[in-house]
Amino acid sequence: MGKSFSGQREGEEVKYVFRRHVFTAWRGMFWLLSCALIGLIPMALWRDDQRMFYVWLGFLAVGVLGMLYAYMLWYFSYYLVTNQRVRQVRQRGIFRKTVVDLGLDKVQSISYEVPGISGGVFGYGTLLLQTQVGDMKISRVKKPEKYTTSYKI
Repeated sequence: MGKSFSGQREGEEVKYVFRRHVFTAWRGMFWLLSCALIGLIPMALWRDDQRMFYVWLGFLAVGVLGMLYAYMLWYFSYYLVTNQRVRQVRQRGIFRKTVVDLGLDKVQSISYEVPGISGGVFGYGTLLLQTQVGDMKISRVKKPEKYTTSYKI
């Protein structure tokens, strides 16, 4: 595929890069909606005061910042599958990131589950990588069968 990443080993080729479904950032949308609704309360109580519109805009700005934070956490969290390992990169905050490398020689089996009739409405499911030391569960992955059927362990 020709992609490269920091920490890449010599002879290592990137096979897949994927993220969880964007819906996993639902807290950001909830935060935005909550702030917008809470900001309407002063506008309803003091209808004649024009400044309450600016109070509502302030609440809305806080909601947008919360939504952008949740989106940032989602966007900078991804999974990378190479010909040597599976790498999980999770953004935990603005300045904190965790990286888990799992060698393919440690993976004993890969299974997936797609809820709903014939692959769910949108084809999102859960991948489960079983290893000697524990399991790596990756939920809300688009078309998880793509990562199990076309890849040899």
